[in-house]
Formats: sequence, C-alpha cells, structure tokens
Amino acid sequence: MKRVVIGLVAVLFSAGLWANEVEIRQVLEQQRQAWNRGDIPGYMQGYWHSDQLRFISGGKIKYGWETTLKGYLHRYPDAATMGQLKFELESVQMLAEDAALVVGRWTLIREKDQPGGEFTLIFRKLGGQWRIVHDHTS
Repeated sequence: MKRVVIGLVAVLFSAGLWANEVEIRQVLEQQRQAWNRGDIPGYMQGYWHSDQLRFISGGKIKYGWETTLKGYLHRYPDAATMGQLKFELESVQMLAEDAALVVGRWTLIREKDQPGGEFTLIFRKLGGQWRIVHDHTS
C-alpha cells in the first residue's frame, strides 16, 4: 500500500510539473505572437512588472520593467527592425513549485539579416501567473 501511495504522489507531482512547463511555454508563445504583431507592450506582459526585474544583454545589467520596455522600444522602433521572432527551447527545468529555469535560442527573421543568440530565463509563479523575473540574453 505504501508503494502505491508513493507512486500516486510521484505521478501527481510529475503531472504538476508538466502543467507548469506547459504554462511557461504558453507565456513564451504569447510573447512570440505579440512580438510578431509588432506589439512590444504585449510582449512585455511575459515579464514581472516590477522594478526588481533583471535584464542582462550586451554586457549591461538593467533593472525594472519600465527600463526594459523603454530599451525594447528604442532598439526596435518599427516592424522591419523587429522582424519575426522564433524561439527554440533547449530546456525547461523546474527549480521549485514556483520557479523554473528556461534555456533556449532566439532568432529574428528580417528582410536583410537573421540575428540570434541564446537566453537563460528565470520564471517565477507570482499571483498565480508565470512571469520572467530574470532574463540573460546574448
């Protein structure tokens, strides 16, 4: 009986982890769709709306949702500059019930080039929603 209970707990725990991974992937898909519509504020909904949001890129560490939004708006002023975003996820690793590490690659498909790189994201479940709290993109 004890093995059955332990097995059931393991199955339920595994199902919960799988559900979290699906929700995290949905956040990234919503971001991708917003980006590809040219909607940077919509893209930003995947991030923690806090001054504590950490964003690392281009050798710089910046903090804050507003700062990150302004950076995106400055760097990508129009649809041509934004291009079409593509993600390839390497892994989604649950660190706790409310925390996950996501590693992957990004590519922008534009008329004249296809820049890309890698990213490491830390997601936290805050107020019942998965949000990026740390983004290191190269």
